[in-house]
Amino acid sequence: MAKVLIMLADGFEEIEGLAVVDLLRRARIDIETVSIMETNTVMCKHNIELKADKTFNEADFSGADMIVLPGGIPGATNLENYKPLIEKLIEFNNKGKKLAAICAAPYILGINYILEGKEATCYPGFEDKLLGAKALTDKVVVSDNIITSRGMGTAIEFGLAIIETYLGKEKAKEIADSVMYY
Repeated sequence: MAKVLIMLADGFEEIEGLAVVDLLRRARIDIETVSIMETNTVMCKHNIELKADKTFNEADFSGADMIVLPGGIPGATNLENYKPLIEKLIEFNNKGKKLAAICAAPYILGINYILEGKEATCYPGFEDKLLGAKALTDKVVVSDNIITSRGMGTAIEFGLAIIETYLGKEKAKEIADSVMYY
């Protein structure tokens, strides 16, 4: 079974993170929320306090198949500035493991040259930071081991794309139908 780690930082966009967690748990994909802050407590973009499953130092990256980055500013900036995370993103990419990022967060992959030779999408205005990638305006883009998406309004499609990656189109459709997403 796949294991997914979703990185949370103060200022992340709630829907972009929690829609993914909700959908993957419905699909029975093992997903853990991971705080890059000093504690499990993360303050979301709209002042909602959230308790992550683990802190970064407690997370088991060796057993993980994917890292997910929600967007939102300053959430994405906080993720970008956390060097241990950047090292893990580069390591995962070098090993061909999966990475997913939504909204502003794909720029983190871009400025670290993880998107070179791939297609990607992001929140409008961040395209110039998708270094080496062909920037698209699709809601969700799957390119090799990377999944990117545009923003809060595409969070369900983003989560469903992750499900499809691991469990196929049928399971993604089953989950979409169960949440009345047509």
